[in-house]
Amino acid sequence: MKKVIVLGGSGQLGQCIQATDTSGLNVMFCNSQEANVLEEDHLRSVFKRERPDVVINCAAYTAVDLAEDDPLKAAAINSQAPELIAQLCLEYDVVLIHISTDFVFDGSSPVPRHENDRPSPIGSYGKTKLGGEEAIMVNMEKYIILRTSWLYSEFGNNFLKTMLRVAKERKELSVVYDQVGSPTYAMDLAEMIVKIALMDEPPYGVYHYSNEGVASWYDFAHAIFQAAEVDVKLSPLLSSEYPTKAERPKYSVLDKAKIKKAFSLTIPHWQDSLQKCIKRL
Repeated sequence: MKKVIVLGGSGQLGQCIQATDTSGLNVMFCNSQEANVLEEDHLRSVFKRERPDVVINCAAYTAVDLAEDDPLKAAAINSQAPELIAQLCLEYDVVLIHISTDFVFDGSSPVPRHENDRPSPIGSYGKTKLGGEEAIMVNMEKYIILRTSWLYSEFGNNFLKTMLRVAKERKELSVVYDQVGSPTYAMDLAEMIVKIALMDEPPYGVYHYSNEGVASWYDFAHAIFQAAEVDVKLSPLLSSEYPTKAERPKYSVLDKAKIKKAFSLTIPHWQDSLQKCIKRL
């Protein structure tokens, strides 16, 4: 049975993997205390003791606006840590599954982005996540990098849970409608990750994974309230009317043809997955 270590195991995606059927795998979920991705000696001791076959790196600095204030911390977790993990994976002959983001693109393209499109991040978060990708590619060959977007689930902090919480406090909400992407149910992504981990020789490389379909944040919020039967007055808002420290990509849709072909996948539409998540909540 394959030994798998999940780094960042207490985060949203880590919790989703825990809730997924992992029979056939011996999975160890590590939080930052159990496997500190910033401490080489500590992380090396984990590799040496556990001797994993696969490492899934869910550890990330995901606070997009805070990354503008603390780019060094974002770089440490998103760029330097993946480099260390990749070096250890190479040394111990471990397959690495690494989670990245649509934020490696600037959002200026009006068509979905392919894996071989040139990245052009516009903020610290995207730049540091791209740095992590590049460090992995330079240091090893047995990797799968999964770029995803707009993750939500019944676990952790995310847009869906924020909307439901705020709707209890206010009867009127405004949400931006000029930023477009694909909401992705983290449980669907978790199942994809487990599928890859079970494979003896997965087709290595960079892949895009998100749910099918396209929505603005306003559309996503509207669907959430409709599915949850929440009565709230929702208004569309321009990004310029809701300024944030970090600029967001305007069109953040990922082309998934490569991963669907390579793994014979049928990816659910975001609205269907949203219904599943709401029922579980």
